[in-house]
Amino acid sequence: MAQSTTEGSRQRKSNSSADVHDTKGDTPDGNSARSEHPAGPVQHGRFVQVIRMLLLGFYFSASCLFIHGAQLLGAPLYFINRDYFYAYMALTKQHFGLLITTITQWCSPTTIRVSGDESMRGQLNKAADGRLECDFPERLVLIANHQIYTDWLYLWWIAYTSHMHGHIYIILKQSLKFVPVIGPAMMFYGFIFVARKWATDQARIRYRLRKLNSRHQGPMSGPTEGALDPMWLLLFPEGTNLSENTRKGSARWAEKQGIKNLAHCILPRSTGLQFCLQELRGTLEWVYDCTIAYEGVPRGQYGQDLYALRSVYLQGRPPKSVNMYWRRFKVSDIPFDDKDAMEQWTLQRWREKDHLLEQFLQTGRFPADTAGEKGTQGAGHIETEVQPSNPFEILQIFVPVVAMALIGNILIKMFNLMMHGRLYD
Repeated sequence: MAQSTTEGSRQRKSNSSADVHDTKGDTPDGNSARSEHPAGPVQHGRFVQVIRMLLLGFYFSASCLFIHGAQLLGAPLYFINRDYFYAYMALTKQHFGLLITTITQWCSPTTIRVSGDESMRGQLNKAADGRLECDFPERLVLIANHQIYTDWLYLWWIAYTSHMHGHIYIILKQSLKFVPVIGPAMMFYGFIFVARKWATDQARIRYRLRKLNSRHQGPMSGPTEGALDPMWLLLFPEGTNLSENTRKGSARWAEKQGIKNLAHCILPRSTGLQFCLQELRGTLEWVYDCTIAYEGVPRGQYGQDLYALRSVYLQGRPPKSVNMYWRRFKVSDIPFDDKDAMEQWTLQRWREKDHLLEQFLQTGRFPADTAGEKGTQGAGHIETEVQPSNPFEILQIFVPVVAMALIGNILIKMFNLMMHGRLYD
């Protein structure tokens, strides 16, 4: 998988450093200084890194092959029973959610700190065993700032905590469609591929969004008969992750538009979000907003340079904490039928994010809602980890292909016995 984008967002190239031991940047007092990596020194030498890479690569590749194999086995259902086809593909999407959850738990364990404003009361909960349990609606649009390439991973895990990891949809750049195994698998998932050319992308997005407004009666469909299918649509209105190059692009756009640039985000584009809300009109009630920050990123530096895949998964230097601040907005309060008003609404949300990220940089925490009467007060800061609810849950990934292989083996043996018996008749 790779970074997501939204319609109407211009591609902005970014630089990524795979191995940052020392970095330069501004300290909170504004002075430039050299600092150690915020996650500390490298935990694993080159030999161990190679072993981790091989094991991680084998586990990820084998699991993806099993998942895609299960998709291919279920593909004929499309021509037999569409209800069961979409339910089956949602099941295989759950399997990928489990895969990235276990990879993060095993190779990149870190503290997840979650909080929200008063609109999130009762929806962020901590189970007795310490796991996060989210009680979000079955249909929503989810928007977030884009810090590093793995943002989508943590947001997919949030869907897992709300039992929605089989119903998440992401807008991706079209080139990912041609990645072996991964590309075809994402096509089965109903992900939306765009070429970042609005003239050609608009019709494709409209077609996919209208399919998300469908109703099916099979397993994993809506909670009541006739209800629309569950759907979480994930958008990154910034279009790409935060980096030195994309910050420069954002500054040029701000100058062109005559507006103030943001300090900790890229200026968002509202076209994709506006179009999605127009096409999903009347089918969902809320837009959920997540502001993500990674502990230890110094002022003036970028998370993508410090927490590259090599650092996080091979060197044993994940972020000390991943922090999420949640809000939600009524779709009926969003002016998505007015282009200028929609641009201002989206920009205002990102200015609020910029303020939240400044607060995080100064205090190491996002705000936390703790007000309210007993039973209705906010959950405060919930500290947890990325983990499955059951350590054996990951075995679900391998069940469809293994079961089919066993059945095939039995059928072949029965056929051979029948043919052998006929030879001696």
